[in-house]
Amino acid sequence: MIGTQFDLTPLKEPLGFIKILEWVFAIFAFGTSGGYTGDAVVNLACNDSSSNATLEFTFSYPFRLNEIPLYKGGILCNKSVNATYLIGDYSSSVEFFVSIGVLAFLYSMVALVIYVGFLHIYRESNRGPVADFIITCLFAFFWLVSSSAWAQGLQNIVYVTSTEGICYSFKFCASDAKCTVVSHASMGRLNVSVVFGFLNLILWAGNAWFAYKETSWHTSSTGTTAQPGS
Repeated sequence: MIGTQFDLTPLKEPLGFIKILEWVFAIFAFGTSGGYTGDAVVNLACNDSSSNATLEFTFSYPFRLNEIPLYKGGILCNKSVNATYLIGDYSSSVEFFVSIGVLAFLYSMVALVIYVGFLHIYRESNRGPVADFIITCLFAFFWLVSSSAWAQGLQNIVYVTSTEGICYSFKFCASDAKCTVVSHASMGRLNVSVVFGFLNLILWAGNAWFAYKETSWHTSSTGTTAQPGS
């Protein structure tokens, strides 16, 4: 039968209800990582006590820190210092994470429309359930990979913007001055994005079971294992 048959019943079942959670959690995942901006302040005290200086830098999504100037060049502690940049380009991990979040959001929305309006078409053959099951498994795998990569990338970002990381990036701090990060950028929002990434992994992995139950594979396996009574 072709045509829309609007029915909210699938949303009360695990298959549809989990899709709603996946839709919402995907928004939180890419929304908390994309568009981030952080500021940090570094206090620089010269070893010869000649003067002190304050360095400020701002970094943001997609975290190409090697393009962020820590010091634009000039005179520090009565010495000429060249321009210095932060270390590392972590755009690949966070952009992959955000891309998976956006794709998961779009697929969840499409799947919900099919469940609510076209469930009779979805279940009339095995192609729809099988495709849904395979795509769900792929998203579970991609959430695992992207969340792990972004968690590692975030760990590196925290290090590079810390006092130890600044001293490693700015060699002047090791020889002619003492550098201390006195105002750290808040990473709470980025930590939340990693948490939502792994929550999405759990949701999609769990939903794979309910998607599998819609396929003929599950029906045939339960039918073959059932034994008639004596």
